[in-house]
Amino acid sequence: MAFVKTSGYRGLHVFAPITPTREFLDVRHAVIGAARELARRMPTRVTTNWWKEERGERIFIDYNQANRDRTMAGAYSPRPLSHAPVSCPLEWSELAQTDPHAFTILTVPNRLRDQGDPWATMHEQPGSIDVLYSWWESDLADGLGELPFPPDFPKMPGEPPRVLPSRARRPD
Repeated sequence: MAFVKTSGYRGLHVFAPITPTREFLDVRHAVIGAARELARRMPTRVTTNWWKEERGERIFIDYNQANRDRTMAGAYSPRPLSHAPVSCPLEWSELAQTDPHAFTILTVPNRLRDQGDPWATMHEQPGSIDVLYSWWESDLADGLGELPFPPDFPKMPGEPPRVLPSRARRPD
């Protein structure tokens, strides 16, 4: 089961607790498999393109959040902006009509008191990445490989060049 929260800025974070049976690179690859599948199913709305110049208005699935040492705003953490937004867990049914700016240090305590924590059951039934990892393996068999790692990571085996496409050298 997956859970969603606002980032406290513009984005959303999706959490899917899993049983701890795989190492970080396998989890990253499973997330890439899921991201590519979403992009295949919704090509005009979703992308795995790391470079902003290639994304357009599509939603970027940030597979690099599934790397070792990645951090993101914890649930209910205030963000350093003037209106004091809070990274707020949501029910999926709330997502379409949610205004992330409405969740602040002033509004979230009342929300918790009145509605409870949408993530209260998060760790009761962890899932598996087996299907997502099988999508990664299928993509590998079809010639799709590694995607760029974050800039602060060492260059990884099989990783494509970390250069803006508009700045890449073109073969003569």
